[in-house]
Amino acid sequence: MKPVKVGLLGLGTVGTGVVRIVEGHQADLFGQAGSPISIEKIAVKNMAKLRNVAIDAGKLTEDPWDVINDPEIDVIVEVMGGIDQTKAYILEAIARGKHVVTANKDLMALHGPEILAAARENRCDVLYEASVAGGIPIIRTLIEGFSSDRITKIMGIVNGTTNYILTKMSREGASYHDVLKEAQELGYAEADPTSDVEGLDAARKMTILATLGFRANVALEDVSVKGISSVGKDDIAFGKRLGYEIKLLGIAESQDDFISVSVQPTLVKNSHPIAAVNGVFNAVYVYGEAVGETMFYGPGAGELPTATSVVADLVTVVKNLKLGVNGMQAASVFKEKKLKTDAQISYKNFLRLHVEDRAGVLAKITQVFAEYEVSLESVIQQPSTEHSEAEIIVITHNASKAAMNGVLQAFESLDVIRNVKSVYRVEG
Repeated sequence: MKPVKVGLLGLGTVGTGVVRIVEGHQADLFGQAGSPISIEKIAVKNMAKLRNVAIDAGKLTEDPWDVINDPEIDVIVEVMGGIDQTKAYILEAIARGKHVVTANKDLMALHGPEILAAARENRCDVLYEASVAGGIPIIRTLIEGFSSDRITKIMGIVNGTTNYILTKMSREGASYHDVLKEAQELGYAEADPTSDVEGLDAARKMTILATLGFRANVALEDVSVKGISSVGKDDIAFGKRLGYEIKLLGIAESQDDFISVSVQPTLVKNSHPIAAVNGVFNAVYVYGEAVGETMFYGPGAGELPTATSVVADLVTVVKNLKLGVNGMQAASVFKEKKLKTDAQISYKNFLRLHVEDRAGVLAKITQVFAEYEVSLESVIQQPSTEHSEAEIIVITHNASKAAMNGVLQAFESLDVIRNVKSVYRVEG
């Protein structure tokens, strides 16, 4: 039987895992796909580099166009990363009738609609399960598993680096900077960790999930983003005292077809399953009108977990080839994108305030909340380590983002408040 021939762009961590699985699981893949799968050509940066997987040197090239332009190649697997040049490679591959499997979240978050439109026009598959949450099959689940339901909320830990940092801070009482340094030494964080710790990586993933979940073209600029670099060990300690863990959550919500998407440090009630997701693991919580609450948990990165998702997509492409239905299974985006205003976005809030330690302070603060119709769930006041200061911790009931913006603006001119130390969303 003629094998399906694959061209691989990239042979880093994930690319190596793809080779291991395809070469090592031939019998299983044949049983699943109904056809042999053969990696015929691989684009690498340096052909002379020593590798920890056996590769026929004759299959290697340093020019990705050698792979794209090879008429024998049926499927392109892109695990090289990058955006603009990689987009050019993928669009040319599609124009040549080749199917594409990619793990590139940055590319799909920024240019997914254009790439998927080109794929439909050319009757090609473009699958990208590995672009979000590594080994968790969340994209396939949103497209197929929830096809008969209406999703109203997607909430997840979709960045393992930040979850590792916050877990260590919570368990050990360590500072953000100390744990970040350790994460870099262990290889969990990049030398430049900005994309992870400032929430940009998670925002790209939430762009993809929100688009699929709500069937509307959500763009990266639609996502409100705040990272974890300002989270202090005192914030985590106060959260734990009140029964919460702090997690960097991506949250996408839809109500009456109005959408909001954010990434931000969030206090999660200990009773919520996401609060127990620790280390580099990811979890995605999905709420559907019919099914209710579901949660998907697993490794969010790594050679074999991510490669497993890539190869699963590859098997799907081969199955579609056998059935002659390539390019017909992409999730359709059929709804107009309508974004919530700040007045429509509502959630609980946690605030830490450093205030003057004298009579009447709490009354002035609660008066501001009352003026903006923000009701309070709990208030704790205690002496601060600073002389003549007190610390007030407030958790509000659900309040609109617009109202909270008004409260915070009013606090800037309130003479009894020395500093608004922290403001976080509260879930669960």
